[in-house]
Amino acid sequence: MEQFQIRTDLAMEARERFEEDVELRGVAIEEDYDEKRDIRVTTVRIESENGAKAMGKPIGTYITLEAPKLSDPDEDYHREVSETLAEYLKELLGTGQERSVLVVGLGNRDVTPDALGPEVVNNLRITRHVVREYGRAAFAKEKIHMVSGIVPGVMAQTGMETLEIVRGVAEETRPDVIVAIDALAARSSKRLNRTIQISDAGIHPGSGVGNHRHSLTKETTGVPVIAIGVPTVVDAATIVYDATRDRNAVLPGLNSMFVTPKDIDETIKRLSFTISEALNIALS
Repeated sequence: MEQFQIRTDLAMEARERFEEDVELRGVAIEEDYDEKRDIRVTTVRIESENGAKAMGKPIGTYITLEAPKLSDPDEDYHREVSETLAEYLKELLGTGQERSVLVVGLGNRDVTPDALGPEVVNNLRITRHVVREYGRAAFAKEKIHMVSGIVPGVMAQTGMETLEIVRGVAEETRPDVIVAIDALAARSSKRLNRTIQISDAGIHPGSGVGNHRHSLTKETTGVPVIAIGVPTVVDAATIVYDATRDRNAVLPGLNSMFVTPKDIDETIKRLSFTISEALNIALS
């Protein structure tokens, strides 16, 4: 019996729990590698309840961008990642027609590994108030997306579930789609701050670190929810097991400890710009 539970928010890592030659009914996988940009894209489509049960993830599409140099201070590379991410976001957001988009920055801005969502919202090009006041003429465009943003904080700060806040805002502002950004947990340390996952299955705040909160999904908010996440922490128990391959070496208590890189402050700033720029491109 396993002495610890391996936690991950990444669908591609959930698939890696199985042997490569094991076929999972209801799960389809596609891989694409952009050699010029050095970006690998893995698309996992969970198409049935059987696939959802096997993967431990809701039915939906999970697109994962792996960019090895994403944690490096290379502005040109980050721009290429933003452009790639924007293309997938356009498809999921349906930007062929005008959209009203509510961007939700999940997490705690006072805890650096969990501050990705709030930082992304800080860097967004917010347009809803301008469009409502002056119309399209303010942008000299025939089509303009209305973008609004909110940072709901965490329950310890507000006394409210994130879902309660987001659902209330959505009922009042009536967006066509919600984009929720959150920090994730990874199974592998090599994917920390080098991977971006987007999904149309919504988001489940805190699930990767065992702190389950109410989910943000179309069913709970009444609006389609696109999730964007970057793994910023890894379970300490997983690191010990990977190093020793001995479950007995995983001491009690390690399951509640999470590790993040020492340069997480600067990394979160860079990643937040990369994601916000992708959204700005997709919604410009």
